[in-house]
Amino acid sequence: MPRFQFSLRSSSAVREAGVVQSDTFAEALTAIDEHVTASAGDMLEIGVPGFPPARFECVSGLGENMWRPTGLMAA
Repeated sequence: MPRFQFSLRSSSAVREAGVVQSDTFAEALTAIDEHVTASAGDMLEIGVPGFPPARFECVSGLGENMWRPTGLMAA
């Protein structure tokens, strides 16, 4: 089962960091969403060791969070 490392930050300060074990990336995001409190504008970095992390920005902080990929390179 993969171990996803994550960090949640607002502005430039890391508010929360940890590890989630799950079968899929989607399940890891759901688990994080259930246990952290994010606000619009917060940044989430999540990944597995040996690969660059995926970066997301919280675009909704009311009830269920929605995460938008950020830092993508143009094709």
